[in-house]
Amino acid sequence: MAASFFDNKARAKIASEKASSSSRPTGDVAAAPRMQPWVEKYRPKTLEDVKSQDHVVDVLRRMLNSASLPHLLMYGPPGTGKTSTILALSRELFGPELFSSRVLELNASDERGIAVVRERIKVFAQQALIHAPASKEYREKYPCPPFKIIILDEADSLTQDSQSALRRVMENYAAVTRIAFCCNYVTRIIDPIASRCSKFRFKALTGGDAHARIAEILKAENVAYEDGVVELTLKLADGDLRKALQLLQSAARLVGATATAENGHTSKRGKKQKVVDDEDEDMVDADAPKPVEKKITADILNEIAGVVPPALVDDLVKTMMKGATRNYEALSSAVEDIVASGWAATEVLSSLYQKLIYDDLISSKKKIKILPILSNMDKRLLDGSEETLSILDMVCQIANVLVAK
Repeated sequence: MAASFFDNKARAKIASEKASSSSRPTGDVAAAPRMQPWVEKYRPKTLEDVKSQDHVVDVLRRMLNSASLPHLLMYGPPGTGKTSTILALSRELFGPELFSSRVLELNASDERGIAVVRERIKVFAQQALIHAPASKEYREKYPCPPFKIIILDEADSLTQDSQSALRRVMENYAAVTRIAFCCNYVTRIIDPIASRCSKFRFKALTGGDAHARIAEILKAENVAYEDGVVELTLKLADGDLRKALQLLQSAARLVGATATAENGHTSKRGKKQKVVDDEDEDMVDADAPKPVEKKITADILNEIAGVVPPALVDDLVKTMMKGATRNYEALSSAVEDIVASGWAATEVLSSLYQKLIYDDLISSKKKIKILPILSNMDKRLLDGSEETLSILDMVCQIANVLVAK
C-alpha cells in the first residue's frame, strides 16, 4: 500500500474507481433531469408551429412549395419568432441530413466586423454544395434546392462597412447562396441590401394565439397558475414571447412547480429518497412532509419582472393627488420608501406612466402636461442623473399638475 502511494498510475486508478463508485446511482436515487430553457425546448420546429404570423407563414409556405427563395429581411420587435421562422423554413427545405452543411447561423451582435464577412460568410458562400441524399423518400419530403442559406441574426448591429462588403457577396454568389437578415430596426439596414431582399414584418405576439401557446406550455410542464397569470405575463413581456417564457420558467422554479423532464416523466416529491453523503453513503433522509402545491401568482410575476407593486403605485398617486406645496414631506417620505425598497427609477417611471396616462378619471389636458414631465425624467435617467432626486422632482411636478384646475 505504501509503495503504491508513490506510484502515480496506481493512485490514478484508485481515484477513478472511487469516482465511478460514487457517481453510480444507488437504490431509488435517479439521475436528476437536465434542466432545459423553455425558450429552446418549445422553439418552433416547423412553419406550422409559428404563431401569430399568418401572413409571413403563408408567403414562406409558397416559397417552400416552389423551392424558390430570395434574400430575406425579417424585422420586428424581439421575441416574435424571426430567427425561429427562418430556422424552421431551413429544416423543411433541407432536412436533418443537409441542415448542418447548407445552413450557417451567425449572431451579428457578436460578429459584426468586416472580417466576419470576409472570413466566414464569403468562405461559406464559396463552398461547393453537398449533394442531397439519393433516397427518393428523402427528396419527396424535403425539396433540397441547390443553394445554401446564411442566417444573420441581429443584423442591425452590423457596421456600415460590413454591410457594404456583404452586398458584394450577395451579388457574386446569388446563384448558390441566400442570406436571411433578422433585425429589430429595419432602418439600420443600408438601402442597397434592403432593396435586394424580400421584406417580412413580424408583429408583437398578442391575442388568442399567444395566450393559447403559453397555456399549452404551462400544461405540458405541469405548472399550476392562478387566473389572469397568462394575461399578465403577456402584458409584462410586451408581446415578446421569449421574455414571457423566461418569466414563467423563473416563476415556476421559484414556487417549486414540477417541470416535465426531457424523457417525459415528472420529478417526484414527497417520496423517501436516499441522500448520498461524502462521509456516509448509507445515510437515508427521514420522511419529509410533502410540500404544498404552489401556484404562480401575479405578485410573483411582478416581483420577478421588477415591476413596482400596484398597491405601492396607488398609494403614491393618492399622495400626489393632495399636491406638492403643503404635502412635500409626505411625497418625500413615499419616494424614500420606494427607493429604499430597491425599485429602479425606470420601473417607477414606467409604472406611473401606465397608471396616470391610462386613467380615465384624469382629464386629457392634465395628461398632455404630464407627458413632457415623464419624457424629461426618462432623458435624465439616460444622462445618468441621481435617481432619488429625479423621482422626487418628477413626483412634485406631477402633483402640481394633478391639483391644478
